Amino acid sequence: MKHILTMALVAMTFIAGLQEGKAQTTYDKELNNYFVLTRNVPQLKAIILAADALATDDGEKFGEFHVVICGQTVSDLTNLEIMQPYLDMAKNKNIKLLACGFSLKKFGVDATKLPKEMGVVENGILYGFNLQKDGFLSITL
Repeated sequence: MKHILTMALVAMTFIAGLQEGKAQTTYDKELNNYFVLTRNVPQLKAIILAADALATDDGEKFGEFHVVICGQTVSDLTNLEIMQPYLDMAKNKNIKLLACGFSLKKFGVDATKLPKEMGVVENGILYGFNLQKDGFLSITL
């Protein structure tokens, strides 16, 4: 009985770890992959311009570019008047725009109201650490 309880505890811990936002995908470490965590929607312009410049510099070595938006600024994400210029800039540039689920919950933002081009990660900080484990270069603004 003790062995069964131990195995159940190990299984539950493993499953809980997966649900905490562990990146399930392993990215191509031969490419230059980037991650930015920002707390300011207007910074998206500079971030997207930097991504574009890196893509030019890296050429075929340019891989993924993920941006997670967290903090109170997630309240702006449902406003298309604010977001549309950034969404247009990010389009076709291999930039993945994501919202932090913790921030959405904390500031009462309905994730279903986000633009369809955006994704949601449960925990933006954990997501960033997991990308770093996969070799992503990262910065927090």
